[in-house]
Amino acid sequence: MAYTPGLEGQDLLDPLHSRYVSVDKLPWKSTPTAGIDMKILMEEPESGLLTALFRWQPGTELDLHEHVEIEQTYVLSGSIVDEEGEVSEGNYVWRPKGHKHLARSPNGALVISFFLKPNKFLNGDLVGKELK
Repeated sequence: MAYTPGLEGQDLLDPLHSRYVSVDKLPWKSTPTAGIDMKILMEEPESGLLTALFRWQPGTELDLHEHVEIEQTYVLSGSIVDEEGEVSEGNYVWRPKGHKHLARSPNGALVISFFLKPNKFLNGDLVGKELK
């Protein structure tokens, strides 16, 4: 069942009611990658579905990883760069299932990302770990 971690009273709601989330009240959580924190807006652990804000500190690099399903990212501020290009503030990128890349943020970024399944990390200290 989908939920928002830290959203008070959601367990009392009818399963078909909307969930209104005060994002500023949600805590930032650290991720396995130093320099990237996240706020989970909605997740469904059984399926891997995840919508989250990610805050990248300047100079952060995310190790080589594979998108197990389609990943979508909209950049609210800053930019994210990989070997194929850069997605900057107000722009959007989606990556197909099976896409592999390193991602970095030279100047920092705030993004909202949508995952159908968690990323699969392919090298470094994060091999086999999920970003969450």
